[in-house]
Amino acid sequence: MSKVPTVSIAGRAIGPDAPPFVVAEISANHNGSLQRALDLIDAAQDAGADAVKIQTYSADTLTIDFDGPGFKIQGGLWDGRTLYDLYREASTPWEWHAPMFDHAARRGIIIFSTPFDETAVDLLERLNAPAYKIASFEAADLPLVKRAASTGRPIIISTGMCNSAELDEVVAAVHSVGNQSLILLHCVSSYPALAADSNLRTIPFLSSNRGVIVGLSDHTLGNAVAVGAVALGACMIEKHFTLRRADGGPDAAFSLEPNEFADLVKDCRATWESLGNIREGRQSAAEPNQVFRRSFYVVAPIRAGETFTAANVRSIRPGYGLPPKHLPDVLGKRAKVAIARGTPLAWDLIATAQE
Repeated sequence: MSKVPTVSIAGRAIGPDAPPFVVAEISANHNGSLQRALDLIDAAQDAGADAVKIQTYSADTLTIDFDGPGFKIQGGLWDGRTLYDLYREASTPWEWHAPMFDHAARRGIIIFSTPFDETAVDLLERLNAPAYKIASFEAADLPLVKRAASTGRPIIISTGMCNSAELDEVVAAVHSVGNQSLILLHCVSSYPALAADSNLRTIPFLSSNRGVIVGLSDHTLGNAVAVGAVALGACMIEKHFTLRRADGGPDAAFSLEPNEFADLVKDCRATWESLGNIREGRQSAAEPNQVFRRSFYVVAPIRAGETFTAANVRSIRPGYGLPPKHLPDVLGKRAKVAIARGTPLAWDLIATAQE
């Protein structure tokens, strides 16, 4: 990955030199209960998440109550539902935001949100939200993007619905208001998404081509895709989070339960640690095992003056003798002194031409 500027959210550095920043997306998994929303914050913190994210909208700010053409979902998890009905069920009531932000602060976990219109930004500004996430479906709403970016807070944008030209536009929109704290999240806007559709090689390309931090908003089942993304340079992982999939809810089917999320955090951090630095050759951790390499040993007693042959010296373990590459320099030479079986061969045991 090309060197890109580090982004900081609530004092946490996000970038190639920092462990992956793992976000638990609560979304609609509160199932209409403020207490469940607070329990989700607790469970995310216990699972090791760096942050929880919510969504700030109402059905009336996102759409209208209408079941005409285009307003009813066809196919997928939400087949047959109207947009208004789905968003009314899934929304996080605005009056819950303050208690959720307060609860997260008490638990010591970062909380931020996805605003879906400018009034949502106004609410989140009053709550001192540390960052803004722009959903992939809203990335084309450049006035909203500019409003969020103009706060000066870090902007995180999912790219799942953007073509290349739209990506250029949304990046330019953030930069146009003087905001350089931008993170792009590679994303497949399908629910759930298939691993085969993930195209994770896009992650290093996005970073080098756009010069920004890149992460993954992951809607696949399981953790394999997120771990692969970290290996390819993803600095942020966002994954939907629920207490129990069996409890249902609009997003439950593609959400992780707490024990699964804890595994995600552990595996992503271990993957990042394994990246290390570019280094050819033997690693320092392998140095103690160097003694188990092959080397030349005397495998049959040798009298002084006797010739070294394949029958009395061999390349075996351990590695205290001459390296095997010296075979041509040893065979045919004479022993300087008598040598016992099991002796590591050394230069001072080999007679020179003058001796």
